[in-house]
Amino acid sequence: MNFTLKEVAKMIDHSLLHPTMTDRELEEGCRLALEYNVAAVCVKPYFVKETAKILKGSTVKVCSVIGFPHGNNTTKLKVLETRQACKDGATEIDMVVNCGKVLGEDWKYVRKEIKAVNKECEKKGAILKVIFENDFLPEDKFKIKLCKICSKIGVAFVKTSTGYGFVKGPDGKYGYQGATEHDLNLMRKYSGPKVQIKAAGGVRTLDGLLKVREMGCTRLGASATVAILEEAKTRLGLSSGQKQSKEDPSGY
Repeated sequence: MNFTLKEVAKMIDHSLLHPTMTDRELEEGCRLALEYNVAAVCVKPYFVKETAKILKGSTVKVCSVIGFPHGNNTTKLKVLETRQACKDGATEIDMVVNCGKVLGEDWKYVRKEIKAVNKECEKKGAILKVIFENDFLPEDKFKIKLCKICSKIGVAFVKTSTGYGFVKGPDGKYGYQGATEHDLNLMRKYSGPKVQIKAAGGVRTLDGLLKVREMGCTRLGASATVAILEEAKTRLGLSSGQKQSKEDPSGY
């Protein structure tokens, strides 16, 4: 492995978004993210203020989701959600696009909404990650157009999925693919060089993280943070709970 433990950890946005998570579970998740020194903790909007308190003084960022998980709020409400999240302490915003508008190719609406939320982020000193929810977009043309719109606006990241975009199959059961190799290659190809890629959905191992990193992704949204980072420790020859030496300037 060509990365230090810290470098691997700083590729991860620790996801705490399941609708059944209690406050206690959210707090424990935040403290776990703090212990492993990940890039950010992605939490439900109502818990942003508490998350900011827990992470205060650390390098772990506070991320809130907006219009989550289906992106159907009005643009005005998404902007207000963003404003409140930033006021509560979020410095990163993961917003879901309006997939119905994307599929209807109402690009004027889509562009205006992304631009409005990104402008609010910039005013508050936050960065925006735009979630496409690729499982809902059956043709590449929709993803390509979104990449081009986001690149022109200048958002920080484009992101594959929420992890909750379940599609009903022929058998009547629901499932999702999440961050596929095809979509990640497509998003990297059609996004501007300054726009970063966040993979989310279905990547649960260190090998999975390393694979998407090779494909140009700089962040991974993951709930399997412990499994990934404990495997990284094993490969680096570190015991559980052990940190890399402080002599290594890029160490954990």
